[in-house]
Amino acid sequence: MKKTIKSSKYDGHLTLQETIYNNSNFRKVLLIYYYKLKEEKLEEEKISLKSKVSVSFADGMCATLNGLITGGGLSYFFTKYLGMDEGLASLVWILFAIWNAFNDPLFGYISDRTKSSLGRRIPYIRYGSILYSFIFIISWVKWPFGQSQGALFFQMFASLFLFDTFYTAIATSLYIMPYEMAISNKARSGIFIWKIIFSIISMGIPMVLFPLIKPEVGEDPSHFQLIMGCVGIFAFLIIFFSTFLYKEKGFNEDNKETPSLFKSIAACFKNRSFIIFEVISFTVIFCQTILMQGVIYYFDEFKVPMELCYGALVLGALGGIITFILKRNSWGNKKSILIMCAIFGSGCLAMTFFGNFIIISIIAFVCIGIGFSGGMYLIPLVNGDIIDFDESKTQTRREGMYAGVNSFITKPAISLANSAFLMILKWFGYNKNLKASLQNITAQKGILVAWMAIPALLLLISFISFKHYPLDGKAWNKVKSEIELKHNPI
Repeated sequence: MKKTIKSSKYDGHLTLQETIYNNSNFRKVLLIYYYKLKEEKLEEEKISLKSKVSVSFADGMCATLNGLITGGGLSYFFTKYLGMDEGLASLVWILFAIWNAFNDPLFGYISDRTKSSLGRRIPYIRYGSILYSFIFIISWVKWPFGQSQGALFFQMFASLFLFDTFYTAIATSLYIMPYEMAISNKARSGIFIWKIIFSIISMGIPMVLFPLIKPEVGEDPSHFQLIMGCVGIFAFLIIFFSTFLYKEKGFNEDNKETPSLFKSIAACFKNRSFIIFEVISFTVIFCQTILMQGVIYYFDEFKVPMELCYGALVLGALGGIITFILKRNSWGNKKSILIMCAIFGSGCLAMTFFGNFIIISIIAFVCIGIGFSGGMYLIPLVNGDIIDFDESKTQTRREGMYAGVNSFITKPAISLANSAFLMILKWFGYNKNLKASLQNITAQKGILVAWMAIPALLLLISFISFKHYPLDGKAWNKVKSEIELKHNPI
């Protein structure tokens, strides 16, 4: 095999070309040499602060709009305010899940094959933001089709269909931008820390803002619609202009041709680590969705101070993210996920049975905050490892495909969470025509069960399954270092 070696800009060191990298014996030498240079800190992958903040702010605003729509807001608006039947609303979410089964892998495949001067992802973020924000704004306005159940069904389904189409294009691209911007976990971690900061805001806005401004039955919705319109416009401005402050490195430029759509999907499901990852990924999306939806009903019916609970949630989130950042290197992604599942699940279980007691609720909100922040920080890092592992086997970067197939599995969690919550409320006799704090004891218990019982069960299943996650330990760290060396040659 041809071996190409030439002097580098550093005296006494050599630049080792990829022709050597492909030889296993030379690769071992490379790794020893690479570790030495890492210790001497001669070169380190860096991402500018403005790039980290801008991509994270855009991701947070994209998630804010989605949280307001899919986190229970649209269901509440159509069932509680407009009077749509819960069964029909539940059917909308089920049909919506079918659409999600197609659009996410399809878009991931298309974006992987996109070629433009801006990159593979940025065009979708920049130009999709216009329609994304517009559809968000008109989703809160009654369309001129009448007040019948059929008209409400059509509007709710059309709103979700259009909104999610552009959400998929933007959110998938933003989700995988850290993998396009950097290859090392250290550099990616810096981006994810900022993402978490803005993600806390993106979760907090739906959880805090919506209960405060939601229109009650019979009230004029103008004030509510005006605020939603302002939120939509602000999100558009942030997402659009953010795309001028970060760029892709073009890791895929020299890759071999991407396989066909169905072969690409099949390849993802042959990756054992990806299958295990999807259990926790599905669980986190389900939990985030149903918890944001249930909190609207919880504070309506239980005399628990909202300020203390949200303060506990923020305290848990901050404590959780600081702990996971400081301990992730020593614990590893696998152990960190297991700890997160245990704490998160304990909080959900406590709320299911004792959510009407103030002290237990506050403690549970701390645990849930730890789970939220842990999920937001750790899940993307694990997903990045899976993409890197796939490259080590196929020599192809397929971030978009993995993001699309991940959404293929996890997006239905949004529909299932909304549908399950509404149906459980109905089983427990919840009366949507009553104003706040007027439900009977059985209906109140139904709120706690619908809100927390399924997340507790899913987190237990995730804990058990993730114990078998393979990308952990010294063997994986060696593979990871090889990939980092390939993309960041000495």
